[in-house]
Amino acid sequence: MPAKIGVITFPGTLDDVDAARAVRYAGAEVVDLWHADSDLHGVDAVVVPGGFSYGDYLRSGAISAQAPVMRSVVDAARDGMPVLGICNGFQILTEAGLLEGALTRNVGLHFHCEDIFLEVASDKTAWTGELTEGEKIHIPAKHGEGRFQAAPETIEKLEKEGQVVFRYTDNFNGSLGDIAGITNEAGNVVGLMPHPEHAIDTLTGPSTDGLKLFTSALATVAGNATATSNA
Repeated sequence: MPAKIGVITFPGTLDDVDAARAVRYAGAEVVDLWHADSDLHGVDAVVVPGGFSYGDYLRSGAISAQAPVMRSVVDAARDGMPVLGICNGFQILTEAGLLEGALTRNVGLHFHCEDIFLEVASDKTAWTGELTEGEKIHIPAKHGEGRFQAAPETIEKLEKEGQVVFRYTDNFNGSLGDIAGITNEAGNVVGLMPHPEHAIDTLTGPSTDGLKLFTSALATVAGNATATSNA
């Protein structure tokens, strides 16, 4: 049976359909998850997609982080389930306490939308196992609040513990340390501002580089299942 990957929809989510398409391209079964539903329906991994959930009111991701589905995601993530947050999803994961730091307005206060190159800083997460450290991937970025910020001691910790996953090669938004994506200490939760789900098919994106994040998750799920069966 194929792995089941849940894709959450909040009011205002824009990229859930694209994330679901990426999951199918990777070879997994898509499970639609609704923000008001706390049941994760037996999924093996979760994608928190991009968009403007709740219109970015209060603070980007702050309201969605309190949704019933996110309470279940937090519990599952702390038990080791792979979770990926993309753009607004990354903001939601920081607001939910699954990832450190915060995403603030881009330097110059401009919305940025173009295809960019990211450098892979870690291939040791649930979502980057099929990438190579130092590799550059070509995927779209589109955000106005993607400037990664954290206290100096947090930045030092992220760097020291290998929790920086992606870096901008052109740091257009002013993120500290050129950070475009990070992981938690366990490596199962990853958040990034650019959009891998828009780079899975050269007909609709600049490359197929983004697909590797989703196939990496499938490999992780398969490895976890094998380890459980052998235990």
